[in-house]
Amino acid sequence: MTDPKTYLGPAEEKMEMAVAFLDEALAHIRAGKANPKILDSIRVNYYGSPAPLSNVANISVPDARTIVITPWEKSMFKEIEKAIINSELGITPENNGEVIRISIPPLTEERRRALVKQSKGEAEQAKISVRNARRDAIDGLKKAVKKGMPEDVEKDAENDVQKMHDRYLKKIDDLYAAKEKEIMTV
Repeated sequence: MTDPKTYLGPAEEKMEMAVAFLDEALAHIRAGKANPKILDSIRVNYYGSPAPLSNVANISVPDARTIVITPWEKSMFKEIEKAIINSELGITPENNGEVIRISIPPLTEERRRALVKQSKGEAEQAKISVRNARRDAIDGLKKAVKKGMPEDVEKDAENDVQKMHDRYLKKIDDLYAAKEKEIMTV
């Protein structure tokens, strides 16, 4: 007889990974406030190979609208500036020779709506992942019945999978609602 935990464990792990991925994806969406995570995707040419910006400079947020980048080597100023300009951020950095400042402009209403829409898309992708994990677990349980698992054990496990699914969908909705509030707050 197969233990239902062999199907519930991987399903919960996949659901947890979907929520973690959503959390990370939402952190990269600019919400009008300075957040150093928006720079995570930027790669800088460092002695011939691309390196994450955080590996060549110190990144700090002195106030709600400014990100300050302090390169560890003076030779990196131009490379960092070029990488930021070429990125999809759409922000021009200011270089004063000591630090590079990125001023985060306030978002327009139209841009806020677009970011909420993008966040909603990310949340939907996470929900799809959670639903797929539930489906895989339930399919596995149904196959286990054919291999000798009692039907009542399978039904109980199916209910557990559904409860788990509902719990993770609630987490996703909560993350999305928090991000939407953050974006729409002027």
